[in-house]
Amino acid sequence: QVQLVESGGGSVQPGESLQLSCTASSRTFSDYTIAWFRQGEGNHDFLAYITADGRQIQYADSVKGRFTISRDNAKNTAYLQMASLKAEDTSIYYCTADLLSSVYAGGYHYWGQGTQVTVSS
Repeated sequence: QVQLVESGGGSVQPGESLQLSCTASSRTFSDYTIAWFRQGEGNHDFLAYITADGRQIQYADSVKGRFTISRDNAKNTAYLQMASLKAEDTSIYYCTADLLSSVYAGGYHYWGQGTQVTVSS
């Protein structure tokens, strides 16, 4: 069982940056791929994942070059650094975990409660 808690959401202006954190309760955090999704229209849009050992990272084309995913297994925490934010990045952001990597929301068994990010002038 893995419990995930996101933090760091908030309201920013276009062009600004924000860092989201995802803290896990499980002592086996280092066994899991961590991915970030955000709420889309009727589904969850993939943003990025990082494998358990941090060696493999994949980004969605929509955020490549602007978002950076990372993790600190010693702190049971993963991060999503978001830069050059746009109004269309406004959404609820979710941290997810599973033993295998996927770009599909259905591939992740464990989900956090989500954190709201609003980008507006």
